[in-house]
Amino acid sequence: MQTRTLGSGTSSLEVSAIGLGCMGMSQGYGPNPGTREEMIAVLRGAVDREITLFDTAEVYGPFVNEELVGEALAPVRDQVVIATKFGFKLDEEGRSVGTDSRPEHIREVADAALRRLGTDVIDLFYQHRVDPQVPIEDVAGTVAELIEAGKVRRFGLSEAGADTIRRAHAVQPVTALQSEYSLWTRDPEPEILPTLEELGIGFVPFSPLGRGFLTGALTSATQLAEDDMRTGLPRFKAENRDANQAFVELLGAVAARKGCTTAQVALAWLLAQKPWIVPIPGTRRTSRLEENIGAADVELTAADLAEIAAGAEKIQVSGERYTEAMLRMTGL
Repeated sequence: MQTRTLGSGTSSLEVSAIGLGCMGMSQGYGPNPGTREEMIAVLRGAVDREITLFDTAEVYGPFVNEELVGEALAPVRDQVVIATKFGFKLDEEGRSVGTDSRPEHIREVADAALRRLGTDVIDLFYQHRVDPQVPIEDVAGTVAELIEAGKVRRFGLSEAGADTIRRAHAVQPVTALQSEYSLWTRDPEPEILPTLEELGIGFVPFSPLGRGFLTGALTSATQLAEDDMRTGLPRFKAENRDANQAFVELLGAVAARKGCTTAQVALAWLLAQKPWIVPIPGTRRTSRLEENIGAADVELTAADLAEIAAGAEKIQVSGERYTEAMLRMTGL
């Protein structure tokens, strides 16, 4: 597995070119087809295949995803980078009811995450969503204190805007920004990517396969489970799935020529955008894990990239990526 560097200077972090998003093992995409033991096997299999970046959060589950990741990676803790997150206010049922990045809450979440992960340090601690009630300088300063205390190694942000990134970075260097980015979600390109490049901050795209859509596995006829989060996302309404098939066809045409899968082209396209981009596709199956890893070996030529760019320019994305309420919780 190739490696890439997130961040710069003393805040840099070397990780595998493709990481593993772990959320789906505990929530989000309907009933898990595997047992806990099988998920542990997938996680350990990822390490065997040289993936070193594992992404989780307190709200995934909630809480149980950190416990799963911690248990699975305990035997290889010194070989991996574990990223987790703070920043949501949770009710008694563990449901998110808003943001909370008050310094005292950040410290509480850090201590709880350390216990659940069964580790003595968090390698990369992201603010999950920007909290409009707490100055980002206070957030960055609190994480800096956690770094000084040895509880955290690196600071990250998620779905933050350019001004927020700059202000945070001035207090505590930001190693990585995690935001949604893929061929059909290109919001970060105009302002965010240039800001990250200027400041020497890495980029970790989540949902790099468009929550599975860009693999070609979903059509308007696909029946999603009631507890699949995609049922509530505008872009996954049947009529929008039909309209957005043009993205799958574009990627599929390149894949057929390259002798790889549509998903691999989608990931290879992301890797080709910048050398400091590390996507974190999620999966619950070893076969998909191997497919995703294979994307790092897919070389897209300048002609391939030009073909994808020209084709994507002609496609109008149908449907918002989030509901209006969810969009308000991003900093973009």
